[in-house]
Amino acid sequence: MKHVLKFLRENRFWLLLALLAFGLRLVLLARFSDSPDFLPNGDDMKFYHDWALRIMGGQWSDGHAFYGLPGYAYCLAAIYSVADISPWPVGIVQCALEALTTVIIARLALAVFPRMAPGIAITAALGWLLFLPAQTFSIILMPTAWVVAAFWGLVLWLVKTDANTTWRTWLFIGVFIGVVSMLVATVLMLLPLVLVAILLTRPRLPALGANIALVFAGIFLGCSPAWIHNRFVAHEPVLLSAHSGLNYWIGNNPKATGYPKIPAGLRASQEGLLRDSITLAQREAGKPLTRAEVSEHWSAKAKAWIESDRPAWFALLGRKFVNFWNAFQYDDLSIISLLRSQGVVPPGLRFGVVAALALPGLFLAVWRVPRARWIAAAVLLHMAALMPVFVTERYRLCAVPGLLLFASYGLWSLYDWLCRARWLQPLAYSGATACAAVFVSWPRADIALWSLDHFNTGLRAFKTGNLATAQRELELAHAYVEDNAEINFALANLWLERGDRAKAKAFFRRTITLDPTHANAWNNLGVVAMEEKFWPTAQNFLELALKYEPEDAKTHYLLARVRLELNDRPGARAALAEALRLLPGQPEFEKLRAQLDTPPN
Repeated sequence: MKHVLKFLRENRFWLLLALLAFGLRLVLLARFSDSPDFLPNGDDMKFYHDWALRIMGGQWSDGHAFYGLPGYAYCLAAIYSVADISPWPVGIVQCALEALTTVIIARLALAVFPRMAPGIAITAALGWLLFLPAQTFSIILMPTAWVVAAFWGLVLWLVKTDANTTWRTWLFIGVFIGVVSMLVATVLMLLPLVLVAILLTRPRLPALGANIALVFAGIFLGCSPAWIHNRFVAHEPVLLSAHSGLNYWIGNNPKATGYPKIPAGLRASQEGLLRDSITLAQREAGKPLTRAEVSEHWSAKAKAWIESDRPAWFALLGRKFVNFWNAFQYDDLSIISLLRSQGVVPPGLRFGVVAALALPGLFLAVWRVPRARWIAAAVLLHMAALMPVFVTERYRLCAVPGLLLFASYGLWSLYDWLCRARWLQPLAYSGATACAAVFVSWPRADIALWSLDHFNTGLRAFKTGNLATAQRELELAHAYVEDNAEINFALANLWLERGDRAKAKAFFRRTITLDPTHANAWNNLGVVAMEEKFWPTAQNFLELALKYEPEDAKTHYLLARVRLELNDRPGARAALAEALRLLPGQPEFEKLRAQLDTPPN
């Protein structure tokens, strides 16, 4: 008990800071629980939630290499198993991780900036608590809060290494990186910092090699659940996940913008994107492919384009660099705008303000404070991790704690200069800040970028039954970009729900004109034809849907029903058999099988 009291006395500031951060995030979580979007109804949140439910149901593997990093889904399944199948327990864990991140930011300030450390620590920590994207991603079902805490916790760990660091530390660091990489693989970009930290401890040559070997051994040990599954269960040579090739193609193709612009033939939703990437790769290859082969297919396409047009690729890298620092909020989930519109999260700091203040502070700190180079290197390595793919608000969020430290250092340096009446430095620093503000606020010319929030907000409103809001938001998105297949498809579904089949069919046809391989549009046209009892037309539409998405069990089932109406019982049995193979045990499938097994009158 004496040791506990001593610990509490010595760490009361950190405990109070952690409690403050945890309490503020918990308030946001409570407000979010009243939102109709609290339960996952789409996008990546539902993807992870559904995956966790399948794990809880005993489906630990589908027999293929992981096609998406598995760490977060298995963490969700573990939390659901011991608590409740609800975002509440997960949100509480993430609020605690946010409190940890806040403390890490403050402790980094004390470790790196000996002068003005308390002021920098408090300013940077409060900046994180008020940062709008951090508030948002801390309370939704996404691994962002987990990775940010792990990333900057590792940076703090490395900053504190010294000549007394033992071999066990390097093994633990490797295991830590390996475990976290199963949530988000960008943490692997901190490996150069780990190697630098080993060199700075000045070990003898044999110890140097041993420490480096321990780090890599730890990484493979930490991520062993993923690669063991992929190698010995799926029999595929994949370390973490086979979706890396797809991300590489999305980030490096002739139509890439530096943001995640989805290529033609692929749906924008996480589950739809992954499914389409498999079926499209197999169609282009003309044969079934393993997940590893699918990844290699997309990776090879990206490499071929890069080799064929190097100048365009270098220009694209430049756009990604500018996108990383730009104030434009490319939130591919549009969850930030949604929670702001619902009043869940209050107004707060955005990336553009932080970046404009951080850039001059970064250059100043790197020049004047040697230890600040650790933080600068971590920020730049994280940025480099995004250059092969694309930039989104949640991806660049991991760099923000470092940027807040630099912004705080710059502001406190400015205050110090003014207090000492040193006028030249404040003048130069203000000029540098103005230049940074111009750089980060340079407008984005692509009008399609401005449709994203309206599109995603409209989809969420549609899923929660708020058709008036859905119509308003989707029509705004359509006004920005009329030739986007997904926007037209969403409007078609909206008008179908409203009972206006004529408008629905017009938008479905427009969708197919823009993207002839859009399986869902063909499927929904088939459903409309079924409702109108145009059976041959329905059969044609559903067969086209299966041509472009042959693994859709529901479409096979619908085709079986249509063929039964056309008195094609053998064809109906064949379609239903495929539906049952893909998704066994569905009650409506079994009911139709019983009907087919009953001899006709």
